[in-house]
Amino acid sequence: MATVRETTYELLRALGMTTVFGNPGSTEEPFLQDFPADFRYVHALHEASAVAMADGYAQATGRPAHVNLHTAPGTGNGMGNLVTAWHNKTPLIVSAGQQSREMLLLEPRLASPRAAELTQPYVKWSHEPARAQDIPAAFMRAYATAVQPPAGPVFLSLPLDDWARPADGPPEVRTDAARYAADPARLREFAAQVAASRSPALVLGGAVDRAGAWPAAVALAERLAAPVWAAPAPERTPFPEDHPHYRGVLPYAIGPLAEALAGHDTVLVVGAPVFRYYPHVPGDYLPAGTRLLHVTDDPDETARAPVGDSLLADRDLALAALVELLPAADRPPPPPRPDPGPPDPGPPVSPDALFAALARHWPPDGVLVQESPSNLAALRRRLKVTRPGSYFTMASGGLGFGLPAAVGIALAERDTGRGRPVVAVIGDGSFHYSVQALWTAARLRLPLAVVVPVNQQYAILKAFAELKHTPGVPGLDLPGLDVVAVARGYGCAATVVEELDGLGDALGAALAADRPTVLPVPISTEVPKLL
Repeated sequence: MATVRETTYELLRALGMTTVFGNPGSTEEPFLQDFPADFRYVHALHEASAVAMADGYAQATGRPAHVNLHTAPGTGNGMGNLVTAWHNKTPLIVSAGQQSREMLLLEPRLASPRAAELTQPYVKWSHEPARAQDIPAAFMRAYATAVQPPAGPVFLSLPLDDWARPADGPPEVRTDAARYAADPARLREFAAQVAASRSPALVLGGAVDRAGAWPAAVALAERLAAPVWAAPAPERTPFPEDHPHYRGVLPYAIGPLAEALAGHDTVLVVGAPVFRYYPHVPGDYLPAGTRLLHVTDDPDETARAPVGDSLLADRDLALAALVELLPAADRPPPPPRPDPGPPDPGPPVSPDALFAALARHWPPDGVLVQESPSNLAALRRRLKVTRPGSYFTMASGGLGFGLPAAVGIALAERDTGRGRPVVAVIGDGSFHYSVQALWTAARLRLPLAVVVPVNQQYAILKAFAELKHTPGVPGLDLPGLDVVAVARGYGCAATVVEELDGLGDALGAALAADRPTVLPVPISTEVPKLL
């Protein structure tokens, strides 16, 4: 008779989940013993890195990923990036070991007494099976739950002595459709409102990219002759940034956002919350007299939106249906977005100058992974994302996602055969949150380029302190960090780019290498404005 472990591995094979991300612990060893030759274990040196690698891999492949964590302490280590996976709406199956059932009443060392509660509220479903024999079926339910809209992580706590027990039998492998169309009557109402609008605007979120809906978004913008903004702090790019209708990213504060939308009587938001704010800058949610229409696949987003009328639907299907319902507008297209002009050449090197140089040497099919919060505005001004599935960052705002996510994305580019070059832009503060991810990249021999703007400070926090008038905050400077030495210690190539004239050659060599390369670039310590 097959064991629970054997039956679970057969199910994972059937689901195409033969890659496991993790950092092994004692409570996971019975699951990992005699690891099958047709499976691959992606070894991270810290659970937070394992979660983010799985997140990046799942997003880049478009399929759920499995990450295996240690019991309560290891799951706790991974929680920061589990929060990010929740906000990124990434389908992950997160499994963690649990102590032996025979000892759980005693709460021995490494027991997780309330395991199913530990990851809440940042999972769609959390479960510890009542019987060993329920584990395979729990994995099947976890898979189905993770992929259903809105997609997201799920969690299974699995006692270590369950794996050797006899299984009841394999669960039936099931498939679920993850797209659903909008209510036709409600969709016609939205179309009528937009058609009657004098000056409509589109606001698109990361879910448009997740749905593969760029073509429908472009078709709708052109049919309406409407300007397009990215929703505040987008985790993925929803629209080609070289398109003449594109206006940039909306500010992530209440008052400034409403000011940016002034003059528009209808705002159609697709694939984003209404809205993702950061600093509290009070004001009206919308300009006076503006109506907001909201399309999302997330009921929580519709419930918490402070303004507007919502419609639950797949973003791609809804956008395509609106294109069919709406007549072509007779208004002129919006004027072109102003060019930012040449950056100050320095010295010192400004973020704008760095990213203008990076844009000049950007590979046409490059994938950008970004976690440099204080430099984000300059990066988005200078480097335009023009292809879908080409920009990834954290929706949560928590640091430590970008570097390991880039490892997962680079691995996905290799596994899918697309082979797109991956460049991570990681601030020197963010770099050290999950720096051990470099070791995994080196072991996998991934040609990952990591550009590190070095300003020796948490500049984003200094900017926030200036906005909120909170001087004298300790711990905002980062002296004495040797990025090159750290990177080489993990098996990476590393070279300081002192002059921007050398960036192109350094980037080209990094992307042609057979291991990751870290490229620190000293930049100005001037603190940017938060808004």
